[in-house]
Amino acid sequence: MTTLHDTRVRGFASDNYSGIHPEVLAAIAAANDGHQIAYGEDVYTGRLQEVFAAHFGDGVQAFPVFNGTGANVVGLQSMLPRWGAVIAASTAHINVDEGGAPERVAGIKILTVPTDDGKLTPDLIDREAWGWGDEHRAQPLVVSLTQSTELGTLYTPEEIGAIADHVHARGMKLHVDGARLSNAAAALDLPLRAFTRDVGVDVLSFGGTKNGAMLGEAVVVLDPSASEGLLYLRKLNMQLSSKMRFVSAQLIALLEGDLYLRNARHANAMAARLRAGVEAGIDGGTINGVSFTQPTQANGVFATLPEGVADALRERFRFYDWDAARREVRWMCSFDTTEDDVDAFVSELARLTS
Repeated sequence: MTTLHDTRVRGFASDNYSGIHPEVLAAIAAANDGHQIAYGEDVYTGRLQEVFAAHFGDGVQAFPVFNGTGANVVGLQSMLPRWGAVIAASTAHINVDEGGAPERVAGIKILTVPTDDGKLTPDLIDREAWGWGDEHRAQPLVVSLTQSTELGTLYTPEEIGAIADHVHARGMKLHVDGARLSNAAAALDLPLRAFTRDVGVDVLSFGGTKNGAMLGEAVVVLDPSASEGLLYLRKLNMQLSSKMRFVSAQLIALLEGDLYLRNARHANAMAARLRAGVEAGIDGGTINGVSFTQPTQANGVFATLPEGVADALRERFRFYDWDAARREVRWMCSFDTTEDDVDAFVSELARLTS
């Protein structure tokens, strides 16, 4: 097969638009020769357990899955009884971007809380953390955070720790959607466990696809007492890969060395460059009518644009509306976004708004 797409086309729509990092491709190829036992009994999945333990500590369990929605659904399902509910920000991926899978596949009620920056606090959690013992109300038993959030913002370890203490004191558990956990680690300049296991997170979804993998995430159980039946839930939710070695090999490639950090640091740096370029244009008068709606703390930039500018800019660079009603857009950077990509984007934005 020949290449079917124009490899010169670049975009800022999603970090899922990027290709596969060459080191990840090499890992897939290295795992390809010969036969290995299927369904996770292979040596690569065994090695992956050691790699996750090196990052998060002894006793953790990692369950590779196909995608982020699957990781969230399977992980949350393992934390809850049938009558349990999850408290999450209204902007959470499990609420707005998973096609209703937590509700329809896992049967989980999501209790949402509005938040301006995508982050929960103990006070915000308490808006829905009530009604235990009331048979008429789905029981709030898990709180789910996203790190970094869907709005590109970050929780500090102290903030997560305060939430964990608050949640655990009320008999609930803490889940983290870590589709961009590596971006958070890079931005905070901290080990992965410093803002997860060490501060009380019970179960997390670890993301690889947005950070250079072809496909593959993992449900990581940090507290075995907080999760039950994952071995079976992964299968019945259609997330058990027969040739699991190829999912595990990708995550090993990211995590065995520092590739996860190199990729995330670059993506974050490109987002910072994009924001700085637009800010310079605003200050210099070459970019007009553009304002930012969130701090740029990871690899996403959120802004509002003048009427008609988004569609005109999309003729060269694909990106998504975030809130079309107020002309808010999201620009995402990836491990393979280049400085030239960013500078060309800023230049085109200046041309359209001058």
